[in-house]
Amino acid sequence: MSTPVPNLGAPHPGATSELTVSDGLIAETTEVAAAPGKKKRKRGLGLVFWLATSWLVVVLICAVFADLLPVKDPLTPDVINKLAYPGPDHWLGTDGLGRDTLARLVHGARVSVVISVTAVTIGMVVGGFLGIIAGFFRGKTETVLMTIINIILAFPALVLLLVLLAFVGRSLVVISLIVGFLSIPIYTRVARATTLAVAEREFVRASRTMGAKNSRVLAREILPNVVLPVAAFGLVAMGVVIVLEGTLAFLGLSVQQPAPTWGGMIFDGKRYINEAAHVVLIPSIAMFLTVLSLNLVGDALRTRFDVRGSNL
Repeated sequence: MSTPVPNLGAPHPGATSELTVSDGLIAETTEVAAAPGKKKRKRGLGLVFWLATSWLVVVLICAVFADLLPVKDPLTPDVINKLAYPGPDHWLGTDGLGRDTLARLVHGARVSVVISVTAVTIGMVVGGFLGIIAGFFRGKTETVLMTIINIILAFPALVLLLVLLAFVGRSLVVISLIVGFLSIPIYTRVARATTLAVAEREFVRASRTMGAKNSRVLAREILPNVVLPVAAFGLVAMGVVIVLEGTLAFLGLSVQQPAPTWGGMIFDGKRYINEAAHVVLIPSIAMFLTVLSLNLVGDALRTRFDVRGSNL
């Protein structure tokens, strides 16, 4: 039998406490009330996030200001210093034709950044719009849009990409547009799923109950809560696009030579891997760090701005 005994000393301001006598044993139960006005603080993004962001900033600077940076001409060969190891004259060595690896790495960043940013932007804008429309209006609109999206996804993306490149060409603009078009269905599905989650939130229901028009609900309630998760997914997708471009370059199907690309550098250097492994390792490491950084930043932002776990 348990008998409540009043406790004369409260252990914590705003707490409730009582002593319970049970079978000759005395136990104290304390419930601490949450301090009013205090909200759960979000954890910081962490050192790894900022290191990854710093690397991405460096890559972006190389891509934008490649022509202004104090590096050698990426197309000028140095026949005397073919396959040279890193040294004072060539900080990252040279390739099989004597071209400066650092210069080609810097200028190659431009190709990767242009293709990834353009493709992701096209996918986010077009696919995001279609996904929001499908997830918000539902019904026949959703059925028609998602049927078209599923039909496009049914085709093997890589095969379709190779066919389009064979007929249209392999310029930087063409590759960016084709990859962007093929990424639209993925962003449509992501935006639709996010919209479905947001549309069930209390603030959206309240806005509809108050008689707000669909255009206002979309602009004021849905869009701001869909953009951030989709953008975070876009950062991760940029890494996929960079790997895809590298794969195309390795197969000789990316931007035509002699324009430097990271995948092209790996393709050109594979024949020298036994005698000068740095020719392959350096662009591979650059691609690896860039893709890893995009994944780390994208995952961190997606976790931080996930509408399903956020507070009202």
